[in-house]
Amino acid sequence: MPPGRPKKEKPEMSAFERKRLENIAANQAMLKDLSTTAQKIAPKPTPKPKPTAARKRTAAVKKEYTEPRRTSLRRAGIEADSETAKRKAEVEEAYAKEVSAAKRQRVSGDINIKDAVAEGKKWNKDDGFLSGIMRGAQPNLRTFGEDDIKETTDEGLKALRERMSALDLYEGFEPNRIKITPERIYALGFHPTEEKPLIFAGDKLGNLGIFDASQAGPEIKNEDEDEDEDETEPAVTAFKVHARSITSFVFPADGNSVVSGSYDSSVRRLDLQKEVAVEVFAPNSLDMSMGISSIAIPSSDPDLLMFSTLEGEFGRHDLRTPNDTEIWQLTDKKIGGFTLHPLRPHLVATASLDRTLKIWDLRKITGKGESRIPNLMGEHESRLSVSHPSWSPAGHVATSSYDDTIKIHSFLDAGSWQIGHDLDKKAMEPSSIIKHNNQTGRWVTILKPQWQLQPQDGIQKFVIGNMNRFVDVYSSDGEQLAQLGGDGITAVPAVAHFHPTKDWVAGGTASGKLCLWM
Repeated sequence: MPPGRPKKEKPEMSAFERKRLENIAANQAMLKDLSTTAQKIAPKPTPKPKPTAARKRTAAVKKEYTEPRRTSLRRAGIEADSETAKRKAEVEEAYAKEVSAAKRQRVSGDINIKDAVAEGKKWNKDDGFLSGIMRGAQPNLRTFGEDDIKETTDEGLKALRERMSALDLYEGFEPNRIKITPERIYALGFHPTEEKPLIFAGDKLGNLGIFDASQAGPEIKNEDEDEDEDETEPAVTAFKVHARSITSFVFPADGNSVVSGSYDSSVRRLDLQKEVAVEVFAPNSLDMSMGISSIAIPSSDPDLLMFSTLEGEFGRHDLRTPNDTEIWQLTDKKIGGFTLHPLRPHLVATASLDRTLKIWDLRKITGKGESRIPNLMGEHESRLSVSHPSWSPAGHVATSSYDDTIKIHSFLDAGSWQIGHDLDKKAMEPSSIIKHNNQTGRWVTILKPQWQLQPQDGIQKFVIGNMNRFVDVYSSDGEQLAQLGGDGITAVPAVAHFHPTKDWVAGGTASGKLCLWM
C-alpha cells in the first residue's frame, strides 16, 4: 500500500450476504444428514476382484443380489415430504437400476442351459427338451438317397423308388432363372393336360404366373462366344388377378379355365381363351372380410364351389346362382385347408389351427339357425396345429402339422359309410406317422402334402416340400419313394404339387422361382 494513503475499513456485511451464508451452512448440514441416512439405506457395494496375471475361463456363477428391505419412514423418524425422504427414494431407484444393469451384464464362460431357464414361466426342463426341438433346416443335406434304394428288399418298392428317383430336374432353364411370380409362391398347380407341363403359380400379392415347360431353353454357347451377351430368359406370363395371396387353384374338367381363391375374400375363374378373370364368388359388401384359405369343385358337380375361410367357416356356393350360398361356422380357429374325397365329394376333411383333423358329411346338416353345421363324423387331435389335409382317391388322408409329423389316416371303406356314420377314436388314429421337419418360419410357405389324383400306375403317392431344399415323395403306407433335388435350387421348394396323371412334380419357392422334375 502506498505511503500516506489512509487504511480502508472493511465494509459492513449486507443482509443479502448474511442470508446467503446462512443458506450455505444449512445446506451443508442437510447434506451431512443425507449422507448418514443413505449409508443406512443403500447396500454396501460388492468389492471388485483384484486383476490376476492370467485370466482363466471359469464356470458361470449365478449372481445374487439382495434387495434392501423396505423401511418405514415414520419409524426412522423421517417426514414423508422432507428432503431426506426424497433422497431415500433416489437411493432406492439407483439401486434398482444397478440390479437391472447386472441382469443385462454378459456372463463369461460356459453356461449350462438347464441352469439358465428364463424367468417368468414354468418352462419345460425335461431331459432332452432342447435337442427335441432342434430340427433346423440343413440346405442340400439329403435324408433319402441311393443307399436307401439299394438296401430296399421289397422288389416292387425298390423298382418304384428307382423310377421316382430317376425324375430329372427340368433342363430348359435352371430353377433360379424361372421366376414364375414376382413374390413368394403360395399356391401351385398343374393344368391337367398331358401334352406338355403347364404350371400355374399364385403369390402373396395376388399375382398368377404361368409357365409352359415345353419351350426351348437357351442355346449352348461356343467357347469363343462372348459370355457377356444377354442369355435367353424363359417365357413366363403373369397376371394380377387378386389383391392378396392366392391360396389354391382348381382346374375344371373342360381345361379351358382355372379357378383361384384368395385372402382378398374372392374366388375368380380365369378363362384361358377369353383371357378374362371373372369373379364367381365374393361377399356382398367390400367392407366384409372373408379370407379364402382353400377352394374345391367336385368332379361330379362342376357348378358347385366349396371354400374354407380364415375365420373357421366352410361354405358351399352354387356358381349358377350368385345368391345361393351356405356358410357354416365349423370352428372358432382358422381353417388352414380342406379336401374333398375325390370319388365321394360329400365327405370333407378339414385341418385347423385348433390342432384337429375333422371328417364331415355334407349329406346330413344338423342344428338350427346359425348353429347349423354338417354332420361331424370324427376328429383326431395333434399336439400342435394341423396345416393342411389331402385326400387320395383310395381314401387316405395325409396331413402336415407343426408337431413335425406327416400323418396318414386310412379310410379305405369310405364308400360303405351311410348317412350318420360315426368314426370312433380308433378309426381316426393315423395308420402311418412320418417324422418330417415342418418348421417353415415366417418367410417360407407352409408345407402341405398333395396326392397324385389319377396315377397311371395305380399307386397312391403324394409330394411335400422339404426344408433342406428338396421335394419328398411318399407312398400311402408312409414309405419314402424319392427325394427330388438338383443344382440351381437356391431356396426351399415349399409349395409342391403332383401332376394329376403324369409323374411330373413342381415346387415353388419364397422368391417366386419354379423347380420342375419330369
